[in-house]
Order: sequence, then structure tokens, then C-alpha cells
Amino acid sequence: MKRIALNGAGLLVALFAAFPVYWMVATSLKPNREIFASTPRPVPAQPTLEHYREILTGNLIPGVTFLDFFLNSVLVAVATVLLSGLVALLAATAVARFRFKLRTSFLIMLLVVQMIPLEALVIPLFLMIQRLGLYNTLPSLILTYLGFSLPFAVWMLRGFVAAVPKELEEAAAIDGASRMQTFRRILFPLVAPGLVATSIFSFITAWNELIFALTFINDQSRYTLPVAMTFFFGRDDTAWGSVMAASTLFTLPVIVFFLLVQRRMVSGLVAGAVKG
Repeated sequence: MKRIALNGAGLLVALFAAFPVYWMVATSLKPNREIFASTPRPVPAQPTLEHYREILTGNLIPGVTFLDFFLNSVLVAVATVLLSGLVALLAATAVARFRFKLRTSFLIMLLVVQMIPLEALVIPLFLMIQRLGLYNTLPSLILTYLGFSLPFAVWMLRGFVAAVPKELEEAAAIDGASRMQTFRRILFPLVAPGLVATSIFSFITAWNELIFALTFINDQSRYTLPVAMTFFFGRDDTAWGSVMAASTLFTLPVIVFFLLVQRRMVSGLVAGAVKG
């Protein structure tokens, strides 16, 4: 009975979490007359791809398509994931393997940075981006998202690096391996699950962010998808069919990325929790 109760509770939680996603997809397949019907139907009576056709073939703004915004988001997210993984792995290796002054203070600062609300950093970062000459460029978003994802990535990867026995690296050195070979052939494969877990966090951070993308970018052709989504909301009317279709396409890359790395995700979340 206890197992049945737990399974039933888990099923209810899963349905509760999946229902908004189902409603989004179902609404994107409904014609406008069904969307605005007095009695909404959970299943489209006459499914249509009209809303997808509108956003994929039309221009949200003159000369810019939905695909352009999609490519901007992909570029920013992928660059953030790659840079975050590289820098975080090197920093985590330094913190876990070497003893230096202010090492403990550095680790504490990683936690303190996570406590600062993002809204409090908009103006300081905006002024910094202007002084660097990066205003209205995609690299400004990449650097900003990199700064937000690094503290979590470094702190998490530190546990993975610390869990790798030093004897493995010493054995590789005795066999004639250089430091770079040891890092590439010994350490990197063992901390790969941690890189997967942190890459998911970095990807979602860069993919979903709106405030900084709207503040740092002025050229509409360089907007990312979260900013482009706001074009569907008018002052007097909202194209709900297009909103749901765009939201479905907006969600697909996250789902695909998760499916590609799901095998290593669970091990990545727990492998660095215990040393030894």
C-alpha cells in the first residue's frame, strides 16, 4: 500500500507538471475559433499547423524572421555552455588540487555571488558593457551569462575534481604523461558527468534569460527568442495561437539537449557529492 501511494503521488505530480506543456502544444494546434471558444476543448477538434506556418514563414519585424531570433539564441547559448564548461573546469581543478592564499575566501565568494538578485546588477553591468564597447552585440550577452553560470559550475565541478584520486594522476606522471595529457586522458573523462550537469544549468540560463537581452541589445535583428516572444503580445490583443506555437518551438531545443545528455545527468548530479 505504501508503494502504491508513493507511485500514485508521483503520477499526480508528473501529470501536474506535464499538463501546462500539453495545453501549450494542444493550443498551438487549434484554429483561432477553438482557442477563443466559450468552452475550451482539451483536444483540438480540427488540428492545424496554421500558427506554425505563420511564425516560420512570416516576419515578426520587417526583414527579420523567427529563425533569425532562433539562431541568435542558439549562438549565445552554445557559446555560454562551451566557455562556462572550459573556464569552470580549469578553475575547479585549481581550487581542488592546489593550496593558495584566499582559497577559502574565493569559495565563499562563489556562494555570495549566487545570493545577489539579478535585477540589482542590470545597471552596473549595463555601464560596464558600454565602457567595453560591447553594447548592442551578442558577446555582451555571452559574457553576462558566463558570469552568472560560472559560480555554480565551479562550485559543482570542484566536488568532481576532488573525488578523483590523486594517485591516478601520479601514476600517469610516472608513466611519462605530461600535465596536459593527464588532464585530457585522466581527469577530463572522470569529471565529464559533472560537465554535463553544469552545462544543462548554463544552457537553460542563457536560453531563457530576458532582462539582460532586452537591456543590452538595441538592434531588433539581434534579439534572442525570449525578447522576440514579446512581439506576440499587443496592447489590445494577443495572438495566443502564435504564442503557443512559438513557445513550443522555444521549448524543443531544451528538450533535445536534455535527451542528449540525460544518461550522464543523474550520475553527474550525485557523483561529486561523496569523495572517494
